[in-house]
Amino acid sequence: MSAKRPPIVAIDGPAGAGKSTVARRVAETLGYLLVDTGALYRAIALAAARRGIGFDETERVGELAEELARGGSVRLRNDGGVAHVELDGEDVSGSIRTPEISQGASKVSAVPAVRTALLEMQRAAGRAGGVVLEGRDIGSVVFPQAEVKVFLTASVDERAKRRLADLVRAGTATDIEVVKGEVVERDRRDSTRPIAPLIQAEDAVVVDSSSLAVDEVVESIVRLAKRAENGP
Repeated sequence: MSAKRPPIVAIDGPAGAGKSTVARRVAETLGYLLVDTGALYRAIALAAARRGIGFDETERVGELAEELARGGSVRLRNDGGVAHVELDGEDVSGSIRTPEISQGASKVSAVPAVRTALLEMQRAAGRAGGVVLEGRDIGSVVFPQAEVKVFLTASVDERAKRRLADLVRAGTATDIEVVKGEVVERDRRDSTRPIAPLIQAEDAVVVDSSSLAVDEVVESIVRLAKRAENGP
């Protein structure tokens, strides 16, 4: 690693593993820029829903993503360490976190044209280093040269409990078995899609957060980043 720039920290893993929370805390601790790549796909899903485009209409979804990326209509913004996503100038950070958009994001992210449209946007955001990116394929596709690669996971039961807690806080009534089914289905879809599937990079450090506190997870990743900062 060149000493001229700080490392790229790539955090991948399945839905509900705690990537967003951990990535934010790691970025805050290190003073790095946070890039929530999943928010980009959620924004595409939201835009499709608003335009009446079905998540399974791959050609139309791909054209929409290309249009939005070309026009700079989807933007990531950091405000005091808090990541926001904007769609056509509107802050949609809350609107993209519904169960419908979560499932939609998983579907549209499997569309090759969507991934191509957003790939350069992700790389441009992290190329200078000193950045934490979280998603499904950061260490395997977006930044295979990242100095720090972490695969953050947790058991299905634990991820379902966390997802249910998030939904309850958001005022969405649902059932744990329904949420568990959604988690399992998203795992299947994300892991089997032909384009950039959810996989663990060969050189990634696996962190199972099932029985760990957030502070413990953050501390372990920060330690890896500090080691990378200091070089071999």
